[in-house]
Amino acid sequence: MVEISEIIEKNIQEYGKDRKALLPILQNIVYEKRYLSEDTLVQVAKSLDISSATVFGTASFYSFLGLEPRGKHLVRVCKTIVCDMNGKDEIMSTLEKTLDIKFGETTGDKKFTLLTTNCLGWCANGPAMLIDDDVYTDLTPDKVIEIIQSYKKERE
Repeated sequence: MVEISEIIEKNIQEYGKDRKALLPILQNIVYEKRYLSEDTLVQVAKSLDISSATVFGTASFYSFLGLEPRGKHLVRVCKTIVCDMNGKDEIMSTLEKTLDIKFGETTGDKKFTLLTTNCLGWCANGPAMLIDDDVYTDLTPDKVIEIIQSYKKERE
């Protein structure tokens, strides 16, 4: 498994050590490790010679940079008013029942984490969700169950 220090060093070589390198470095750590631990944030701050408060502020501002361990698959449901008007609550309820967890939680097998997010940019086709980098629109409860089952089967 790749160590945090290796990820940071590789990214510093690519992006440099100035403050503008912070976000891509954090994004790449999340891509590799699934979240940003407190120790990781301190390491990044030291490596870039910026304050830990600045690093933590950046990490906590962006919802796609998780500060808690997350599952292999991140399921994000759009929480905008348009998705709400098109049945978002029913979609959220179906996801919770199908995965047997609440939003903000991770399944016991660490395969799925349920999150809400601001606009995904698919308002014309809401309700919408994002699983990892895949967008799903025009959701119905049956469609959601089918999608989740495909992730369970395909990736076992």
